[in-house]
This record gives sequence, structure tokens and C-alpha cells, in this order.
Amino acid sequence: MKRPPLVRTIGLTALAVGSVLAATVNSAGAVPASPLLDAVQRDLGLTAEQAGARLAQEAAAANVAPAAEAAAGPAFGGAWYDATSGKLVVGITDAARADAVEATGADTALVAHTESALDAAKASLDTLTAPREVTGWYVDERANRVVVTVVRGAQGAEVQGFLDRARAAGPVQVEETTDVPRLFAGNIVGGDAYYINGSARCSIGFSVRGGFVSAGHCGGAGDSVSAPDGSAMGTFQGSSFPGNDYSYVRTTSSWTPTPVVDGYGNGNVTVTGHTAAPVGSSVCRSGSTTGWHCGTIQATNQTVNYAEGSVSGLTRTTACAEPGDSGGSWVSGSQAQGVTSGGSGNCSSGGTTYFQPVNEILSAYGLTLVTG
Repeated sequence: MKRPPLVRTIGLTALAVGSVLAATVNSAGAVPASPLLDAVQRDLGLTAEQAGARLAQEAAAANVAPAAEAAAGPAFGGAWYDATSGKLVVGITDAARADAVEATGADTALVAHTESALDAAKASLDTLTAPREVTGWYVDERANRVVVTVVRGAQGAEVQGFLDRARAAGPVQVEETTDVPRLFAGNIVGGDAYYINGSARCSIGFSVRGGFVSAGHCGGAGDSVSAPDGSAMGTFQGSSFPGNDYSYVRTTSSWTPTPVVDGYGNGNVTVTGHTAAPVGSSVCRSGSTTGWHCGTIQATNQTVNYAEGSVSGLTRTTACAEPGDSGGSWVSGSQAQGVTSGGSGNCSSGGTTYFQPVNEILSAYGLTLVTG
């Protein structure tokens, strides 16, 4: 089945695989330069030393997270990186669990709702059909609630009916927004481009053994993929959109997957793994329209209600992006995070951008990420 016309103007960003080493201060007191470090400094307003320290703290928080969640047990109320303390904070509904959680190296915060309760409320919303004025919903772990975003001033029985059902699902808070998410697609030049059926153009997200992954709105299973010079690259083996926004392209033997993300003139970077970063962590993306830009992770498992249909399981960030950046790589430290789906705003005024987590793509197709 052919994709809708919007796919004809896709110019997704691209990269073969994402990353960079978390920077550290060397013996001379300087922080080694890298595309990730430079972008974190620029977009989060940090010095080189502060950026290097933050990346190291975030890596430590990500490593602590599994043990901290296990220690919290059924009282687990979510986890997030706190930039002030430089540590992972774990929400717990039972104060008696605090000592065990803190023994792992995390801080604790007493909350009213478990993460499983919040996830259940969010899952109930996922079964509903949302009007276009409802732009999405996600679990806000730090606030310990489910947030539903609605276009400012939206009224009418359909909107009110959805909100009533949402509030009945659990601890839901409604927030108005002026941002309307769209897919980041555009017929642009740059990055590692590929063409779908000799027409629509996208870019590579991450290399996997046997090919690469990208956004699902690029093409459907069976669509052919070619390089900018017209040479055959391979075929879409799988694609999911809407519902999800991911795809897998199997390439021919002429193409060699590499663990590299384009640093846009600052030196390429190499991915070393795919550990998911906690909420609150810094995250950077590479795109063929706007290059490197960074922000922080605001929420995971967000549902975004695009005009083309809802997509669940996306990660919400404060990093900017623009048409043409779709499909590109997201990294936190040296860890691959996902591929660009869409968002709102731009890199002049700022905005909100969503990415499809790479771990879900790998699991869905049984793929292995290429690392260095």
C-alpha cells in the first residue's frame, strides 16, 4: 500500500549510527572537544567543564537505574536525572523502600502514584480516539501524573468528551499548548540520504547488522531504496506508521554498516551501546536540515496525535528540529537513543521534538545495533 503524499517530500536526516564518548576533564584541565560536547554546551548553556561533568553524571545515573528500580519494587514511582544534584532520583510510594534504593546510589522522593498506575492510566488513553485539538499525552514522572496537552482555546463536545474520559482514567492533568506536532519531513539536501522507489527521500538513522533503521513514515515494506547516485541500496523489510514510527531497511552486500553518526563538520562520533537515558538527561540529535542540536528528555512513552494518526511510545524532548530532520539519530553520551519522528517549532524559536526509541525498533525486528 502506498504512503500518503507527505512521504513524497521527506528529507530525513541521517546517520549511520550514533554517538560520542561522554567527555571528561583531562590532566590539563580542558575537556576534549566532540560534536556532542559542543552541542550540549551551546544548547544547555553550559561551560565545557559543566557539560563534561553532566555527561558523566548522566551515564552514571543510567547505569544505576535498573538496580534502583529493582530496589524500589512495587513502590517504584518512576525515575529521572536531576541536574541540580547530578544524580538519579527514584520516586517511591513507600518510604520504607528508601534505604534500599539509596544504597544503589540514587536519591529518593516520596510520590502518590506508582509508575505502573500511571502507565495504566496512560494505556487507557491510548485506547481512545483523540480529536485533532488534543496533541498528545505522556507520563510526567517528576510531577507523578499523566499530562494531556490540548491546543489552547480548544472547545466543543468532542474535546470535552475526550478530556472527561481521560480524567476518569487516573491522575490526569490537562495542559494547554500552542504547539501542534507535525512529522519532520522535507525535500532537502544533506546528510546520508536515500531514496524510496526513486522518488521520496529520507536519511539513515542507525546502522544495524544487515542494514539500517529509520522513521516509519519514510516507506512501506517492499519499497525499494537507492543511494543519491541511483545505485541500489536495498529494500524496506518492515515499517510501522502510524501506531509506531520506525522502519528497517535491509541493504545489499555492497553496503557496509558502520557505528558512526555524522558530526556535521566537528568530527564523526561512534556509538558504543543503546542504554536508554532517564528523564531529565541531556540528549542530542543529528539532522540533515539543522545539524547538531541538544535538549533534555521530558518524558518517555508519549502518545503524539499527528494529523496522519497517533503514534505511541515516543520520547518527548526540548531539542529543536525542522522538516528534513526526520529519521535522524539521537544520542545521549555514547548511547544510541532513537530516530526522529516529528514535533513542533523550529531551531530559530525552539520547540518540542519526539523520537522513536531505538530499543523498540531493535526488539520489533530482532536487529543488532552496530557499535564501536
